[in-house]
Amino acid sequence: MKKLTAMIFAGLMLTASLTSCGGTSSSSSSASSSSSAAASSSASSESSTAELTGTVTMAGSTSMEEMAKATAEGFNMIYPSVTIDIQLGGSSAGATGAMEGTCDFGNLSRSLKEAEAAELTETIVALDGIAMIVNNENTVEDLTLEQIYDIYTGAVDNWSDVGGEDAPIHVVGREAGSGTRDGFESVVGCKDEAVYAEELTSTGAVQTSVAQNPNAIGYVSLANVNDTVKAVKVDGVAPTAEDVSNGSYKLQRPFVMAYKTSAQLSEAAQAFLDYVLSDEGQQIVADLGLVPVK
Repeated sequence: MKKLTAMIFAGLMLTASLTSCGGTSSSSSSASSSSSAAASSSASSESSTAELTGTVTMAGSTSMEEMAKATAEGFNMIYPSVTIDIQLGGSSAGATGAMEGTCDFGNLSRSLKEAEAAELTETIVALDGIAMIVNNENTVEDLTLEQIYDIYTGAVDNWSDVGGEDAPIHVVGREAGSGTRDGFESVVGCKDEAVYAEELTSTGAVQTSVAQNPNAIGYVSLANVNDTVKAVKVDGVAPTAEDVSNGSYKLQRPFVMAYKTSAQLSEAAQAFLDYVLSDEGQQIVADLGLVPVK
């Protein structure tokens, strides 16, 4: 009897052991399948990223040049096989290029005009303050919008009239067709009335001119201001990203990427626009001193 009991017990233990081994084998197989699926998914994702190719062409605003370059660099970290071609020429040239199909995106540092909006779709990708800049030797720290209007229309032509030294004001601005000029003149209200001593074709040229002339005044994108010039307050408000965002700094304009409405964007162009509007793209916008729209 004892012998029979021992045999039964041994049989039960063998069965339990086999069952346990079978369970372990099944679990291992499942984990292996799950791991393989994850690896396959990861490989598929990497393959999809690597397979995106083509060329994305932008043209237009010189004020948007730094943003265009920085977002292109970030985009290429994800899609290295896509070429980003950045051309300049001013906002109006960007709009014309987009309408004529010579570029995927026209970069404009202003809103679309009525005729342009009839053919183009605009996407605002950032907000930018327009900084009023003077030479570092200039003692003026603050100007009202009314004083800026008077300076740019010629009603005031000496710095002593706005709290500065007795010296003639040298008025510098952008060329006709510039988005920066359009934005500036629209806010100040001096469109078709402005009188310039110099009309220059880029943001950098305006800044260099003001840096070299103690009596000069100009306007540039807030994101481009450096220590070679001094940005003055406007109506007591400093030109900062925070004050542009909350609306207290009045001299501001949108940064726009516009594309032809009747032509579908390529896969690469759509991916780039999506990237600029993504959290990562908008962080780049913020890092440049611009105001994100998302």
